[in-house]
Amino acid sequence: MSRIPRPAPDELDDEQRRLHASITSGSRSSGPRLFRLADDEGRLEGPFNAMLLNPAIGDPLQQVGVALRYQGRLSDRSREIAVLAVAAHWQSAFEQRAHEAVGAHAGLTDAELKALRAQGPLDLDDPEESAVLLITRHVLRHRDLDDERYRDVSATLGADKLFELTTLIGYYSTLALQMRVFAVE
Repeated sequence: MSRIPRPAPDELDDEQRRLHASITSGSRSSGPRLFRLADDEGRLEGPFNAMLLNPAIGDPLQQVGVALRYQGRLSDRSREIAVLAVAAHWQSAFEQRAHEAVGAHAGLTDAELKALRAQGPLDLDDPEESAVLLITRHVLRHRDLDDERYRDVSATLGADKLFELTTLIGYYSTLALQMRVFAVE
């Protein structure tokens, strides 16, 4: 059971209403609906409901998510591999469920999704995808990269995609932590 209320849209103040509208009618709402942003009564799902607690922080936070998902340079498959590796590490059920749907839409196979969920070995032919998985799992375990690993991944991804990847790891780890603390599911 959630530790915070899930207000309906008519129970929101003006700041919360603007944030709610930004989440439900922005980039996340265009294209295929692969997971629910809100329930049938308009109450936000998953991490988005917690963002209503403090819209001054919640709105910039959700904007980071929009930038990562819709404006990043990583391929869709690479991004979803990283998100699912973070979800598995944190055992974040909402992110796992939501992003397995997004990952499948991006072309991840059932076997790849299963390996990511189990944190098991996964042979990826694409060098970017392979580097993304290796670095995501390494950073989650060790919270850093040594010089040699940094040089290797920079040669494959470039500093720009590595910056994006570390931001993605931090963003989805933040969401997982918030959902855990506020008992969101």
